[in-house]
Amino acid sequence: MDILNSDTAATAPRATEIAERRWLLALLVIAVAVRVATLGAYVLTDNTEARYAEIARKMVETGDWITPQFHYGVPFWSKPPLAMWLTSVSYLALGVDEFSARLPSLLACLGVLWLTYRMAAKPGGVTSGLRAALVLMTTLLFFISAGAVMTDPALLLGTTLSMAGFWTAVRRPDSAARLWGYAFFVGLVISLLAKGLVGVVLTLGPVGLWTLWKGDLRTVWQRLPWIGGSLLAAALAVPWYLLAEARTPGFLEYFFIGEHWKRYTDSGWQGDRFGTAHARPHGTIWLFAMAATLPWLPAWLALLWRSRRAARRQAAADADWRAYLWLWALAPPVFFTFAGNILLTYVLPGLPAFALLVSEAWRAAGTGPRLDATLKLSSLWLPVGFVVAVALAGTRLETTYSQRPLVTAYVAARESDLQHLYYLGETPLSAEFYTRGRVSNAATPTELDRVLGERRGNFYALTEEQLAAQPELRARLTPLGHYGRYALLREAGTPPARAE
Repeated sequence: MDILNSDTAATAPRATEIAERRWLLALLVIAVAVRVATLGAYVLTDNTEARYAEIARKMVETGDWITPQFHYGVPFWSKPPLAMWLTSVSYLALGVDEFSARLPSLLACLGVLWLTYRMAAKPGGVTSGLRAALVLMTTLLFFISAGAVMTDPALLLGTTLSMAGFWTAVRRPDSAARLWGYAFFVGLVISLLAKGLVGVVLTLGPVGLWTLWKGDLRTVWQRLPWIGGSLLAAALAVPWYLLAEARTPGFLEYFFIGEHWKRYTDSGWQGDRFGTAHARPHGTIWLFAMAATLPWLPAWLALLWRSRRAARRQAAADADWRAYLWLWALAPPVFFTFAGNILLTYVLPGLPAFALLVSEAWRAAGTGPRLDATLKLSSLWLPVGFVVAVALAGTRLETTYSQRPLVTAYVAARESDLQHLYYLGETPLSAEFYTRGRVSNAATPTELDRVLGERRGNFYALTEEQLAAQPELRARLTPLGHYGRYALLREAGTPPARAE
């Protein structure tokens, strides 16, 4: 299909509209190209990126695809494994590095872009579809998430597929509607295997409210395969949960009671085994939502003001569609308003609906040279700014949020593979990733003293606080360099360990 010349309308698009489509498509390609080009341009950062990248690497190394491992032998119970499965497949295909670790997130987000384009193009034509896709791709949180190693892009694909599947199934009376009805349930499976029940709640909430508002429960029941789809979803999602509990008893209680209920209700929850609580004042999620939609939030408000008369004329015809989009967009901030622990990424599932609302306002506002120039500049700001930020912050990013420079220096300085790198206390996960799991840990100062007593020429990564607490270490260790919080040191006056 020729995207530039096709349309849902009976008449061919005008020359000015074709020119606008060319601009929109070119800007969208630029934004995607920048994201692809920067996937491997900077380090995997602690804690989130390095955590999921390393869990996936261990999955490939150990061959255990059922139980994700936080450290060797320590099951990771915080999230289901879908995102880590995808990263593991990427490693098998392309090798273990930053690019392959981030690629699955990009591919998931490209799927979301296509779904968003399609939902906007059906009622508004190709131009509206391209506008929605461009807005979404150049929205702050989406652009960053499209190249970040975390579980949220997989969740976003699941919720977006469900929302697109439901709408298409309900609004289309043809045979294809049945397939989109099953797509709704496949999206629920993706959500369940990406983050658990939260994606189901963020889908069924707006869908249920829209159905009640519309008052057409019979149509919704008839157009979607509720029985067959539910059985399909259970068959695809439930087995992993049962296998995970069988392999590591206690998982289901921790995951559903701890991660779902206590994390939501208790801002001071101390039961998190794999991270830290992110307590925020109630309502902070709305500030996160506004930040996540930059730089398009001001542009959207301006478009709404410009199109206010047209919007009133179109309100009756588009009431169902607009209500659906608003319920979809508002579901994450409403749901997390009273949550005890929140992150910026929690608003991600609502961003496709935001992009669709901007596209609707853009269509209602019409076009003009000044408006077009302003919106095009808005779309360029983020990709250009991201490249500049990566270029300027690259070194600081490496030393502050990653152990790659320290690991590189350690590998260059050692004379034998038997010379280990030791951390005192918790080992940063980026150190595990960049050493491919060949990093050691001294849990206590007593254990560290025992390792030093073996005099095997090992290396040590210690913070200034740890060195200050044990001043005698400075006489026993030779500093090799400082890398952010950590100093790299080696045993003074000892020959390297030799294989026997």
